[in-house]
Amino acid sequence: MACLLLTLSPAAMAQPVAEPVDILLRNVMLVDPAGNAEDRAVNILIRAGKLEVITEDKISRDEAERVYDANGGFVFGRLEVGQAPNLMILSQDPRVQFEVLLDTRTYASFAMHDGEVVRNRLLEATALDTRDEPQKQGWLAYTPPPLMVPLNYRDTTKWNRFETEHASGILVSGLFLDRVNWLSQNAANENQFGGLSDFEGGEIRGFRIGMVGTLKLFERPWIYTLFGATNAFDKGYNEEDLDSFTLFDWRVDIPFLRNSVMSIGKQKEPISGERVQSMLFNHMQERSAVSDAMLPSRNVGIVWNGSDPERYTSWGIGVFNDWLDSSVDFDESATQYVGRLAWAPLRTRDDSHLLHLGFGYRYSDAKEGFRYRTEPEFNQAPDYVDTGFGTDTGVLEADRLQTYTAELAWRRGPLWLASEYTRTDVDNPALGNPSFDGYWVGVSWVVTGEMRSYNKKSGTFGGVPVSRSVYQNGKGALELSARWSSIDLEDGAVRGGEMDIASLGLTWWLTPFFGINANYRYIWNTLNGVDGESSALNTRVMLMLE
Repeated sequence: MACLLLTLSPAAMAQPVAEPVDILLRNVMLVDPAGNAEDRAVNILIRAGKLEVITEDKISRDEAERVYDANGGFVFGRLEVGQAPNLMILSQDPRVQFEVLLDTRTYASFAMHDGEVVRNRLLEATALDTRDEPQKQGWLAYTPPPLMVPLNYRDTTKWNRFETEHASGILVSGLFLDRVNWLSQNAANENQFGGLSDFEGGEIRGFRIGMVGTLKLFERPWIYTLFGATNAFDKGYNEEDLDSFTLFDWRVDIPFLRNSVMSIGKQKEPISGERVQSMLFNHMQERSAVSDAMLPSRNVGIVWNGSDPERYTSWGIGVFNDWLDSSVDFDESATQYVGRLAWAPLRTRDDSHLLHLGFGYRYSDAKEGFRYRTEPEFNQAPDYVDTGFGTDTGVLEADRLQTYTAELAWRRGPLWLASEYTRTDVDNPALGNPSFDGYWVGVSWVVTGEMRSYNKKSGTFGGVPVSRSVYQNGKGALELSARWSSIDLEDGAVRGGEMDIASLGLTWWLTPFFGINANYRYIWNTLNGVDGESSALNTRVMLMLE
């Protein structure tokens, strides 16, 4: 991240002030000198004389030996993550009063030269000061926002933002354009699924538009979410017509008891970290095959979630029945009971190293039967595995379904290792009580040095932040990734096939709202004892409304 470059000379300032190594500056106004973005209130953490992070999110006072309140002062200088900062905090806005730049001795409240404090007139925040400015209006729901919400979402002058006495909101949308090229296919695979060249070409992978905001009719405001999308945007095994446009998320999030929230409406089930976090934040274009095959995209129900941020634990439990979205009566529609527990038991003091664990469970009375199927992690492809192969309707009966998930992830700065295992046990003696399972193991390295955030409310990892966009004369954020995934839908009397996929990915976020990426996959599949192989490359352009 960069601002207006100033050259600071120690001789021109007061003598260096003895300061501890780690410094947290709160309530600092970050200015874009080009005028392309709104001013932002941020926290700045400087550790061992180097800039560690600039963020709008809260940084605990425990992260630094000295905590100072900049009181809305304007920061200018060279601010590059990982480098010794040269910065100056001015008590007045020099864009309004030019003389501020001519009299820095009067107006400079804080200054650093090559990571060393050369002036400090800021007040130190006391231990009794519980204000953790700047604070964004908290996202109450267990699941992260469906799309990125602009950093300047509070700016009521924006055309897509409104604020009234009783409600507020912001319009957000995203467009994803894909083009797939199938590179290889052996004879066995062609006999199984036909020529894959029929699936080549471009498509609108997904389009999403909606509103998020607050209902201020209560002492503790409610959060509402209303989004429509093509089903292909975030598909699961329960999505049939992927080209139709439908209401994808509709719910209200209500503060409930201490550190807990009740979410009512159509939403994600709290069972899998990969499912809970937005697909936009994934290190690959598509979720793993086992996630799309065995877990639903959305469901109608109630989720109660809570967290203990100090202990890095979170939980969510829910009851679901999609009769409102289906054509069957409530007593004929399947009911699900779902829960997930997440914990980060090991982490360093600055959170740069973090170990994550997660466990989930899902019970269904299976009144509508089941069918698990998916493509080979490309949207433009046939189903490579399907429990409905060889059946008349594709749907199989069961007395109950029980699904278990286990998550393990480790983040060390820009390096992220993650994995997840999913298993479903089917209660149907006529089918031999089959069990289906799958897993994935992935790695992500952000070449430009940014670190994925960790959401302590939901126990999920965020997307790749952009420290310096191309609009700020930066390089954006560049990520390299790889993943191995596997799914087995063959057990008992069911012959749904097996599939293993090796993937490589490259993503370049030019700005937080515009990115391009490419994914290559090589697929091994087995169906009726015959082994097939194929490979393809998919490119994507991601555009979001600022």
